[in-house]
Amino acid sequence: MSMRSSVYNHVAENGRTYHRYKEGKYVLPNDETEQNRLDIQHQLFVRTLDGKLHLAPLTGAVHNVLDIATGTGIWAIEFAMKYPTAKVLGTDLSPIQPEFVPPNCHFEVDDAEDDWTYSHSFDYIHGRLLLSCFNQDFPSIIAKSYAALEPGGWFELQDALPLICFDNSWDGSDLQRWTALTLEGAKRLGMDWNKVGMYREWVEAAGFEDVQEFHGAWPSNTWPRDKHHKLLGAWQNQNFMEGVHAISVAVLTRGLGMTPQEVEVLLIGVRRDLCDRNIHCYNPVRVIWGRKPGGTTA
Repeated sequence: MSMRSSVYNHVAENGRTYHRYKEGKYVLPNDETEQNRLDIQHQLFVRTLDGKLHLAPLTGAVHNVLDIATGTGIWAIEFAMKYPTAKVLGTDLSPIQPEFVPPNCHFEVDDAEDDWTYSHSFDYIHGRLLLSCFNQDFPSIIAKSYAALEPGGWFELQDALPLICFDNSWDGSDLQRWTALTLEGAKRLGMDWNKVGMYREWVEAAGFEDVQEFHGAWPSNTWPRDKHHKLLGAWQNQNFMEGVHAISVAVLTRGLGMTPQEVEVLLIGVRRDLCDRNIHCYNPVRVIWGRKPGGTTA
């Protein structure tokens, strides 16, 4: 009971709060502002995938589902509502999920880098926006997922790569400098935020079959001409404007030794650049899914 109560006593740092369990392992905050942003990211993915929660070809036969690093739990809750006969488990370092959820959905405080001791196997395992998680040995998370799946079960990763520019319109901008600084700060803390580009190779190396990949893009604002990406750009701009401090403050202060005041000054220009429609940046989006050999597809 003491451990259970202590995990709710979040760590305060630079005006944000962070997880208590395995303190310091994850560098993004867990406060209400960040939780709201995570729900915006959920909407971004659903809109990117044309209203779908997943791309793996699941059917009503799916029974046991695991959502790694579930965050606010919004994906797990909506999945549980869509598949009422499935039992959905969401795990995270932070106990920030709502108390009232569908009866077939529950959450546990857990670190997926620890040994997996589940009493049953899963038909489907999902992980979303793990680019800032599990940096010591990400392929081991994929290997554990493979081992924990029923034969014929599906594994799916939904993620986004760091910001890049469509042309040279961000050259010399604060946004370009901020992107380089956050990637370097994360690297000094032992994190590779470009590892999403390796997902497919790692999934195939783990033994998954029928591996497929979806490519998408989240523009930094409404600069695209087509209606779909313009809408995604509006959502992503809101995501960035609310999240740029969350993404920055720990990696820049812990990793590069910047002061919180220096971070705030930098972010003034970053927010300006994010709203500049003459700067044509976007985050590449990747969804990779594969099936464990044997059995029948879920």
